Amino acid sequence: MDIAAIAAGYTAAWNSGHPEAVADHYAADGGISINGGPFWHGRAGVTEMAGGFLADIRGMVLRCDGMRAAGLTAIYLWTFTGTHAASGKPVSVAGWEAWELNEAGQIAASRGWFDAEDYARQTV
Repeated sequence: MDIAAIAAGYTAAWNSGHPEAVADHYAADGGISINGGPFWHGRAGVTEMAGGFLADIRGMVLRCDGMRAAGLTAIYLWTFTGTHAASGKPVSVAGWEAWELNEAGQIAASRGWFDAEDYARQTV
């Protein structure tokens, strides 16, 4: 499994601005939880989650800061930048996702984390 290619494709999907492109990197029954919140189930749930972030952060650019992998488990380190839609303020937020991948290289489950307090400080 080429984890660098998976990460590059995932990053490009976010940078395309199309939530469906992000969801295409997930298994049909996969999903994501952010900061311990509810799990966004299936590609429809991931599309909704990604659409929310892309609407909140105009001109979002996601950068992959690094990867670590062992077997079907990977850590994807990222930073996104853009402009907060409601406040018009620039934002830069770093975080990571812990992925469980399936044999096809799709994300079966992701647990994403970022500093929500730092994000809130940047958007008020």
